[in-house]
Amino acid sequence: MKVKNSIFLEESKPLLKEFLDRLLARFDYASILANDSVSRNFSVSKMGTNINEDTVLTERGFCVKVYDKGQACEYSFSTISKDGIPGLLKEIEERLIPLGNSVPEGVVPFVFDDVNEETTVFNESTEYEQDPEELGDEAIIDLLTRISEKGRAYDERIIDCRVSFSYQRYSKMFLSKKKDMTQNVMWSSGYVVVMASAGEEIQDSYKPVSMLGGSEVLRTLEDNLEGCCKTAIELLDAEPIVPGEYECICEPDVTGMIVHEAFGHGVEMDMFVKDRALAQEYIGKYVASELITMHDGASTIREVASYFFDDEGVLAHDTIIIDKGILKTGICDSQSAMHLKKAPTGNGRRENTQRKAYTRMTNTIFEAGDSTVEEMIASVKDGLLLCEANSGMEDPKNWGIQMMVKMAREIKDGRLTGKIYSPIVLTGYVPDLLKSISMISDTMRASGSGYCGKGYKEWVKVSDGGPYIKAKIRLG
Repeated sequence: MKVKNSIFLEESKPLLKEFLDRLLARFDYASILANDSVSRNFSVSKMGTNINEDTVLTERGFCVKVYDKGQACEYSFSTISKDGIPGLLKEIEERLIPLGNSVPEGVVPFVFDDVNEETTVFNESTEYEQDPEELGDEAIIDLLTRISEKGRAYDERIIDCRVSFSYQRYSKMFLSKKKDMTQNVMWSSGYVVVMASAGEEIQDSYKPVSMLGGSEVLRTLEDNLEGCCKTAIELLDAEPIVPGEYECICEPDVTGMIVHEAFGHGVEMDMFVKDRALAQEYIGKYVASELITMHDGASTIREVASYFFDDEGVLAHDTIIIDKGILKTGICDSQSAMHLKKAPTGNGRRENTQRKAYTRMTNTIFEAGDSTVEEMIASVKDGLLLCEANSGMEDPKNWGIQMMVKMAREIKDGRLTGKIYSPIVLTGYVPDLLKSISMISDTMRASGSGYCGKGYKEWVKVSDGGPYIKAKIRLG
């Protein structure tokens, strides 16, 4: 089944087009982004049951962008009526446009080029098997409760099992002189977290799932339960690692965080405009092993960050950022593209219609290679298998990276010994890490159970992933 059009947006469209015509008669360029979105979260644990609306992702609103004599202005609002259109137009004329005349002394305003658009008209929807709203809160909670109780009963050392499910269904409409586009999208995600204890020692294991679809993702949650329980118990016997450089194999979730942190934020080209990213100096140069090809784009794969057009009306792309080790390009929103004289890549994203569009990642991955995981493990004489990425951060200006990884499984003479180290801190200089990659698996996976912020705010949904990779990595 396909996600249906928003009745709210369909009913608003005639008024939005009337408003757009009034704007186009006054300004060099005008566009309207309209959004109707609902998102809900469900969780069950020993501590209780929770159902809540996701206040970040639930919204009905509109954002107007106008260009006037080379200056760009935006205005957001939540309701529209025929009688209210003159007031909205007046608000934009009187409050926004004069801002261009109040630039502080010594600051030279950027003059934007004319917006060149191709005529684009469509109405597209993603598909799903089961609508969470039709399934109903009671059925969702019953399933989460059954999984949680099964996890808590797995072993006496398990003290809790938290099971979570989230979804978002949104419809967006983009209108301009040449564009009339509508997209209807649904994604779902979830996770299992198992906590185990032995005396004062407490450990946990986390397994996420996500997809471009509906509540059918719930079927895969229970598939992860037993592995999560086993890992949490194993971690009770984990030892601290001796800091140093190790030959490592990274599971796809760790690969995904490396992709996201190492070269994701670093190639967001609004950072190029601000001279805050070292990557701009390395376009056309080797920054990684020749085995590495890296993509980002809403059309790269089908995951939680997939869409048909971005929040500036640019069609979804699949951008090859690194091609066989060479840094080819970054990703950018429309206004950064104007500054840099580049074509936008469909990465202009807003947290909501009240927020500015920034250059943001979407689905960010490394391509698969041609080695099997078994061959990769067999090739390691003395090393580690890194599992369960927790969190990370990078410094785009200096290409430093730091990540928290839950555990490392010891490999000796090509075999997993069963010994586990935890916790693990992964650090290093991005090109050194990526250039050391010597093997890549022939399978890959990606997921997007969390969010990405621009600094500490501006949250959007992203996914990342890739194959298993073999590299030399500094751990502590």
